[in-house]
Amino acid sequence: MVLQQPTTAAGRAGLARLLDAPGRTLLATDLDGTLAPIVDDPQQAYVPPDAVRALGRLSARLGTVAVVTGRPVEDALRLAALEGAPGLGGLRVLGQYGVERWDAATGEVVAPPPHPGVEQARSALPDLLARLDLTDTHVEDKGRALALHVRRLAEPDRALARLREPVAALAARLGLVVEPGKLVLELRAPGTDKRAAVESLLEGGQLDTVVYAGDDLGDLAAYAAVEDVRRAGGAGLLLCVVSADPTDLERGADLVLAGPDGLVGWLDDLADTLGAD
Repeated sequence: MVLQQPTTAAGRAGLARLLDAPGRTLLATDLDGTLAPIVDDPQQAYVPPDAVRALGRLSARLGTVAVVTGRPVEDALRLAALEGAPGLGGLRVLGQYGVERWDAATGEVVAPPPHPGVEQARSALPDLLARLDLTDTHVEDKGRALALHVRRLAEPDRALARLREPVAALAARLGLVVEPGKLVLELRAPGTDKRAAVESLLEGGQLDTVVYAGDDLGDLAAYAAVEDVRRAGGAGLLLCVVSADPTDLERGADLVLAGPDGLVGWLDDLADTLGAD
């Protein structure tokens, strides 16, 4: 076992700090495209058991292990079989970009009431898609957000381009924001993103090193949170998981890994390096 090293000086410093003081480290990871492969049906994006085991091994050695995802907490728990998973009694899951919060210690989800604009968007989208002749667009209803997936369409890139302006106009009218991703546009409430989610996991000051793994545009906000930690004198390691589709996240990453399998392999190697069971 040889732990793959970051390609940047800041990343190598972050890994060194982690290995020196693992108990002061936060490991946070996205779910889709990071722990789980991207698939046509979002409800079938299961996290492999090896990924859950790797997180469980590290949880005993690190300060905090968390999943930070745009999905509802309920989806994340189901797709990854996280409830009651060995070693993950201290796991935290932040869903819908941090709006929903779940702690394995209590098993409870804490969240504010849904934004009223989401219900209005739910009613407006069928007509909008019909006007654009894009009724085959898959609308994933996340309860507090609506994700428009075009991956299944014959010309997904063209469909996404046609959707951008009218979806942005709808969001502006209803007081929502649009979160772009890989062949998806998501309508959600403003005020919460993965930057704020990661910052909330650092409250209390006990953690001063952050490892974040992501794969898509929504993870840029989490990367910014890690950069803030670095500027404040802490350390960070930015992991980018790349599958078939290229991602803008690579430019800011300290280490690029090949797909969810590459991330799981790296996490297992880290656990071995730390002497985790």
